[in-house]
Amino acid sequence: MIDQKQLIEAYKRACAIDVEAFKPGNVSVYNAGHDMTVDDFILSSDVSSHPITNPDLSLGQKIYYAVKATRAAVACNTNLGILLLCAPVCQAIYQQKPGQDLRTALAEVLSTTTQDDAEWVFKAIALAAPGGLGKSKQQDVNEAATVTLSEAMMMASEKDRIALQYVTNYKDIFDFSILRYNGGYVKYDDSIWAAVSVFTGLLSKFPDSHIERKYGDKHSQWVLEKMITVDNALLNTNSPEQLIPMLHEVDRKFKAKSINPGTTADLTVATVFIVLVEALSVR
Repeated sequence: MIDQKQLIEAYKRACAIDVEAFKPGNVSVYNAGHDMTVDDFILSSDVSSHPITNPDLSLGQKIYYAVKATRAAVACNTNLGILLLCAPVCQAIYQQKPGQDLRTALAEVLSTTTQDDAEWVFKAIALAAPGGLGKSKQQDVNEAATVTLSEAMMMASEKDRIALQYVTNYKDIFDFSILRYNGGYVKYDDSIWAAVSVFTGLLSKFPDSHIERKYGDKHSQWVLEKMITVDNALLNTNSPEQLIPMLHEVDRKFKAKSINPGTTADLTVATVFIVLVEALSVR
């Protein structure tokens, strides 16, 4: 059975890969951006790693206390989406039955969320104050929840790809991202470039919720076209380091327009986390 220490190590490694990977528009070791630095993200993963993996906390509490620890440490929203995606995985690990695969255990977690979970998560979202968050006609996070967390995510799923994962049992991750990561790892023999491949693959297929929450679909087609070009280039090379100048160019263009594909980055972190956790379970 995977213990908390192993989960913490996997979570922090996934978060480290996030900033080591050159994902255009995001903060990375290549470039800072959006008034945030790599150090902000590393500190965030460190302080949030214990609450999000705490077996004694409920799903909603894991998310709230991880956000609270992050906010106290860096005073900005560096990881709300990561926490929303990784907390159910941690919960599934602790509830996993002998012989049960992680995806099935995760489905059970998502199908049994409570109104109390929603209350904690609403408080977490309000505290994190993600960019572009406005008022909602249904289940506004600044008001008391009257539905379960999964029901609230269902209401948000049309406009938020993280919420959509709660509704589809992480379909994007299990049916696309993990396959893309594993293929990239085999091809490049490198977890960081495999993560870049996940990011470019997702962003060349799906609009980023964080971008559209701030700008609507104003930049969606332009971002899509840029990332299709980058993704095709990555898929057609055995030496991804040669693409660093291209990545720098796209990164500059994104940041010049304050475009931050944060949701896609969060999905990438969750993908790497699940890959690392599943590797632990087969040892």
